[in-house]
Amino acid sequence: MKKILVTGGLGYIGSHTVVELQNAGFEVVIIDNLSNSTLNVLEGITNITNKPPVFERLDLRVKTDVVDFFSRHKDVQGIIHFAASKAVGESVENPLLYYENNLNTLIYLLQECKNYEINNFIFSSSCTVYGEPDVLPITESAPVKEATSPYGNTKQISEEIINDTCKVSNLKAIALRYFNPIGAHHSAEIGELPVGVPQNLVPFITQTAAGIRKELSVFGNDYPTEDGSCVRDYIHVVDLAKAHLIALQRLLSNKNESKLEIFNVGTGKGSSVLEVVNAFEKVTKQKLNYKIVPRRAGDVISVYADTKKANTKLGWKSEKTMEDALSSAWKWEQKVRNI
Repeated sequence: MKKILVTGGLGYIGSHTVVELQNAGFEVVIIDNLSNSTLNVLEGITNITNKPPVFERLDLRVKTDVVDFFSRHKDVQGIIHFAASKAVGESVENPLLYYENNLNTLIYLLQECKNYEINNFIFSSSCTVYGEPDVLPITESAPVKEATSPYGNTKQISEEIINDTCKVSNLKAIALRYFNPIGAHHSAEIGELPVGVPQNLVPFITQTAAGIRKELSVFGNDYPTEDGSCVRDYIHVVDLAKAHLIALQRLLSNKNESKLEIFNVGTGKGSSVLEVVNAFEKVTKQKLNYKIVPRRAGDVISVYADTKKANTKLGWKSEKTMEDALSSAWKWEQKVRNI
C-alpha cells in the first residue's frame, strides 16, 4: 500500500477524497489544523471505509512541525494538498493571513518533497484563476487573468511556484482547477459543514431550509443570463474526489505528459443560482425563503468548464446530477441537525 499525505483531509473536499483513496487501497495520512473542520469527520470517514486514517493535528504554517512530520513519515509517496484558506471576502479583508496560510504552507511542503524525494503532488486549484472569461466554456488554455481577490491570487501564485519547482527537480504535479463543488457522500456520514455563516450557495440553501438561516439572498437578477442570476458549474463533490484519485494514479504510473499538468474539473454545464434554488425545492419538496438583493461586488457573471481535456487525458468525467448533489446535501443537513 502506498502512503499518501492529504493536507486539509478533514475538510469538505479533502474528506471525500480520503474516502476514495482508502477505498482504492491507499494508506492515508491526514494533516489538518481543524480551523474549518472537526474531529467528527474522522469518525465519518472511518464509518464509510471501515478503516481509520492516520490523523495528525498540525498547522502547516509552523515550519518546524512540518519538518518533524516528514522525519516521522519518510515513506510518503504522494501528496494531495487541500489545506488553505478559501473565503474570497475574508481574503480581501485579511490578505496577509491568506498569503501566509496559502503560500508558506505550500513552500514548506515542496521543500520536504525535495528533501525526501516525494515526486507526486496534486494541487487544489480553482477556476478563479480565469477571472471573468472571454469565451465559454473555459478551456485550460484560457488566459490566467489578474486576480480579483487575494484568495484567487494565492491560487495563481501557487501554480507558478509548483511550475518553477517542477522545472528544477524530479517533482511531477497536477493542478486541478475546481469549479463549484456541492453535495455530500450518499451515506450522509460526511458533507459540507462550514464554520460560521456559509460562503457557498448550497450550504446556505440547506441551512435556510433547516431554519438556521432566516432567508437566502440571491445576489442580483439583472445579469445578462437566462433568468438574470449568476451562472456557475456545480459539480458533485464525490465526482471531484474521484478526479483526485485518478490524477494521483496518473502520476504514480508516470502517465503524465508534462511535469505540471492542469485540468479543469467541472461538469461542463452552467446552472444559474435560481435554477439551483428551484431544483432544490423540487427534489426535496422544501419551500425556500429567498429574496433578490443587489449584486455582490466581485461576482463573475457566468463561468463553466470545458472538461474535454480531463475527459480524454485523465479518463475522468462527472457522473452525478444536480439532483443527486442537492438530495445528498439535504440528507446530510438533516442528519447534522437531527431533523
